[in-house]
Amino acid sequence: MRADAYKIIEKTIADCMPDSAVKNSLKALKIAGRVYVAAIGKAAWVMAKTAADFLGERLERGVVVTKYGHSKGMLNRFEIVESGHPTPDENSVLGAHKVTGLLGEASKEDTVLFLLSGGGSALVEAPAEGLSLSDIQKVTQQLLFCGAAITEINVIRKKLSAIKGGKLAGFIHGARAYSVILSDIIGENEDMIASGLTYPDTSTVENVRHIVEKYNLTMEEKVEKILRDSKPCEKSCVENHVVGSVSELCKAAAVHAAELGYEPHILTTSMQCEAREAGKWIASKEHRNYEGPFAIIAGGETVVKVTGKGLGGRNQELALYAARELAGQKDVLLFSIGSDGTDGPTDAAGGIVDGETVIKLKEARVDVEETLLNNDSYHALKKVDGLVITGPTGTNVNDVTVLLCKNNG
Repeated sequence: MRADAYKIIEKTIADCMPDSAVKNSLKALKIAGRVYVAAIGKAAWVMAKTAADFLGERLERGVVVTKYGHSKGMLNRFEIVESGHPTPDENSVLGAHKVTGLLGEASKEDTVLFLLSGGGSALVEAPAEGLSLSDIQKVTQQLLFCGAAITEINVIRKKLSAIKGGKLAGFIHGARAYSVILSDIIGENEDMIASGLTYPDTSTVENVRHIVEKYNLTMEEKVEKILRDSKPCEKSCVENHVVGSVSELCKAAAVHAAELGYEPHILTTSMQCEAREAGKWIASKEHRNYEGPFAIIAGGETVVKVTGKGLGGRNQELALYAARELAGQKDVLLFSIGSDGTDGPTDAAGGIVDGETVIKLKEARVDVEETLLNNDSYHALKKVDGLVITGPTGTNVNDVTVLLCKNNG
């Protein structure tokens, strides 16, 4: 079953690479003059490579801003910046500076092409006037640790930034502009992908106030003032095209599970609860009303309320909670991965567990309850070969969790 799981993982990620989707989008655009390309996000390098191959000599210059370790080498006519994620760092500010400089070079006869993917919210940053990078880092850390949903985090990010929430488009001076956007956001929230760098901002001060009160956020007066006084960017000169989705990720997993003899059942493509609850829910027996080998599939993006000081990611924590539910069961296995190949601040894409995982952890003298309280799923799973390591994949269409079951008895 473990071999089956890895086949599903490999083929599913391959199906969700952005190459063909980006190429097909570019074919439909009216591209004129010199072309300036700004690729931002975890999938930026692959998207930029596809655009470079398609544009040929029409490409004047480009900038790629991606996560550390996600660049796959030099690209002709592109400058590459790797920066921090999920919290912005000095290179995020450098990346934003490189991108805004690039946009200023395009004339009215030229075309600006944005290639955006998940992760862009942290990977580029220009603090709003009066704020420092440190101010944004402090707020971001609170939001990440309190269990806020990514859409809630991005509402705040938009208000504290001089480029997010459509404001990046303001650096274009008359050129025709398009965005091709690889979606890692659940539902009809395209303006939240990479914090809506090229989308008008529909979030309000009331939305901000609700989030601050909901999670009891603390911040300096200058930050509060920016949030209180923020006005949404209501217009954008950029034509946006969204490609890819978590639905496609789940469908690909279903296809490849079926190829291996498992009857696939997609439970949801909008999973947004806490990782611990998702792990218990998917691993429970309530979904297993099927005969013969089957696969239960769920896509989305869970959250972790951080209470400990351990190392892990939402998919690893989900898997470890699922392991408790599966303990002692035969012919059952669960894996949960991020399609980008990185789960939280770790080198793992996620976790893989079965009915023997808890027993193996006890044999390795790992206290499962203490591990979960300390949010240390990475080190626990590593001891029992429970980490899924893919390396940076070049795509980013959210997370997928799959439970494989061969015998429902």
